[in-house]
Amino acid sequence: MCIVALAWQTIDEFPLLLLSNRDEFYQRPTKALHYWQADQLYAGQDLQQGGTWMGMTPSGRWAVVTNFREMTEQQFATSRGDLIRNFLISDLAPLRFAQQLEKQQNDYAGFNLIVGDQQQAVYMSNRGEAPQVLARGVYVVSNGLMSEHWEKTAHLRKRFTQEFLPLLQQSDLKNDVDIEQHILPVAWDVLEDQRKIDTDKLPQTGISLEMEELLSSSFIQSPVYGTRCSNFLLMQAHGNQKQMQWWEKTQYGENLGEVVEVDVDLS
Repeated sequence: MCIVALAWQTIDEFPLLLLSNRDEFYQRPTKALHYWQADQLYAGQDLQQGGTWMGMTPSGRWAVVTNFREMTEQQFATSRGDLIRNFLISDLAPLRFAQQLEKQQNDYAGFNLIVGDQQQAVYMSNRGEAPQVLARGVYVVSNGLMSEHWEKTAHLRKRFTQEFLPLLQQSDLKNDVDIEQHILPVAWDVLEDQRKIDTDKLPQTGISLEMEELLSSSFIQSPVYGTRCSNFLLMQAHGNQKQMQWWEKTQYGENLGEVVEVDVDLS
């Protein structure tokens, strides 16, 4: 299912700030964040279909996808996990890629997709949102359209804007140690929020009320399904130099609590 909070060009020193949770069945085999040598990109990997839910490249391309919740028995030969890889290995500008994808969007189950590079970020959904260039601002999306009001996304937006982003605006953040000591714990705290939404404020997506409630928190736990990993991706800008940093925290299994970090100086 997944949820994403994005601050795009809202802080000069950090033009990209992204928090996300990946939710999936626990039995689905997964590989943690690593470098894909053949494709020259960084991502975790769904070992069942071979795709991914989020990724970036050494050149500063990045992308993240969430499922669109809908009740359907239709089967699709194409995997939404391929969307991220397809964008990252292409040389198309984000908007151009999304416009090309729009022509084949019905080949995929429902999705929300955000793709970007150092200059541009674009959102689209094949369930009702045409490709749109994102203006400077904060965006939160889960498993409905970004334009829809869900209390789940509203709650994450509130914590993201009131607790997380103000920390990045402090002038005393001088190095990576400051970020890891003062920012990373707050990122995990926001993403590990298990607060459920009141029943009368839940969306109606065709599933049972019990399931709606289970899926209403930013961090999901159940016997068979839940948040598998949490991610914090940022782009730092210092003059003409830019750097991408990504922390992925495993949230289930034998590597519970393990954090993988990737640092890339952008070309």
